[in-house]
Amino acid sequence: MIDYLNGILEKKTQNEIIVDANGIGYKIAVPNLTFSNLPPAGSEVKIYIVEAPVGMYGGLINLYGFLTCEERDMYLLIKENVPSTGAKKAIEYEDKISKSFAQFKTAISTKNVDVLVSKFGFTKKTADKLISSLKEKIISVDIKDNDDNVFTQPNAIVLDAVMALKSLGIKENQAKLAVSKAFEDDESIALEGLIKKSLKFIG
Repeated sequence: MIDYLNGILEKKTQNEIIVDANGIGYKIAVPNLTFSNLPPAGSEVKIYIVEAPVGMYGGLINLYGFLTCEERDMYLLIKENVPSTGAKKAIEYEDKISKSFAQFKTAISTKNVDVLVSKFGFTKKTADKLISSLKEKIISVDIKDNDDNVFTQPNAIVLDAVMALKSLGIKENQAKLAVSKAFEDDESIALEGLIKKSLKFIG
């Protein structure tokens, strides 16, 4: 069983990437959150893997990949516990709840159908199914509040660093992730140093 792949990102499209690990190219399906935070093609990348058998007898295996264990844990929670939810449908759900895993967890725990419908875009029928299937199990998933980071408080240096990275053609989500990591390491860092350090996280 593959836990993760560490290699070179050879190719990326909206729903699929190819990672070269030790000379073998692995084709991996990815959700939107993972795709939006990927480094440029040619960069080194670590992808956490879920293997999904294809067909009645499981003769083939599809790979699904995630940049963090949290993303993978949420995917597995949905795929393994929500009725009539296969590998691809679980990816669709993951794309919706990636707006905020923490708020999704709270909505499930508090049985808040309105939030699941209005914020995450589920139908009421699907929201009811998610609550019924996950309310007892989602508590076991360790989810960091992805709204609770350096961007919840106004910080001129952080925002300026993100703008600088965006001006270099880096996607906003990727820029925010890199700046957040760099800033957490040294909150007294100056703007120029923060930009340089953030670029190292992007590769």
